[in-house]
Amino acid sequence: MRIRMEDAARVGGFRVLPKVNQTMFLQISGEAGQDQAPTYRSRIADLTAESIFIEIPMNEETKRYYRTQPGEQMTASYYTADGVKHQFTTVVRGIAKDVVTLIEIRMPHPDEISKEQRRSFLRVETELEIAVRLGEKVRFTALTADVGGGGISFRCERKWPIVKGMKLNCWLLVPFRTNTVTHAQFIGEVVRVNEVEPKHYMVMMRFDDIQDSEQQKVIRYCFERQLDMRKD
Repeated sequence: MRIRMEDAARVGGFRVLPKVNQTMFLQISGEAGQDQAPTYRSRIADLTAESIFIEIPMNEETKRYYRTQPGEQMTASYYTADGVKHQFTTVVRGIAKDVVTLIEIRMPHPDEISKEQRRSFLRVETELEIAVRLGEKVRFTALTADVGGGGISFRCERKWPIVKGMKLNCWLLVPFRTNTVTHAQFIGEVVRVNEVEPKHYMVMMRFDDIQDSEQQKVIRYCFERQLDMRKD
C-alpha cells in the first residue's frame, strides 16, 4: 500500500517525513565511529505507511554499491526543502524485487526523527555555468562562486540591472562524478548584490521556487564536490 501525500500529512506532519525521489544518506551501524564511517547515498523510490523502499546504496568515495542484509541497522538522514537536516535510526527489512532491486527499510515514527534547528545545507565553492533570464528579453550566462542546497552566488557584469529582491529565472549546469551533466532549473530571489570589481557584481540568491527533484541535483553535486575536495 503506497502512502499518499494527504496520508503522510496525518502521520505526524508531512514536513518532516521522507518523500519519494528524495536523496537519502546512510551510515551503517558498527562501521568505525560515526565520524569515520563511510557515507552511502541512495534515493527513495517508494513509500508505504510502514516501509521506505530505497535504491541500492552507493559509497560516493569508492563508487561501490553496498549490499545490505536483513536486520542490519543504519542511520539515515535527508534534507527538507528549507534546508533542515532530518535523521533517524532504521533497520533493513528485506529486498524487494521490482523493475529494479530495492532495499526495504523501516519507516520511522515521527517522534523518532531528530532534526537540526538551524539551516544546514552544505555549501561549496565552485565555478559552474549558469544561465539567467531577467524578464522576457534579457538573458546572459555567468559563473557561480559557490553553490548550496539553499541557494547560490554568481559573478556577472554590472551592465545587467540586478537589484536586491529581484526574482531571476535560472538554469544551472550540474556535472556529476559519473561524467553525466544535467540542468537544475529554479527561480532565485536576490538577497544581496556586492561590487567586486569596477565592472562586476557578486550576486547572492536563495532558492525561491525550486522543485524537490531539481534541488536534489544541487545537493548531490555539493556532496560529491565536498568528497573531491577532501581528497585534494
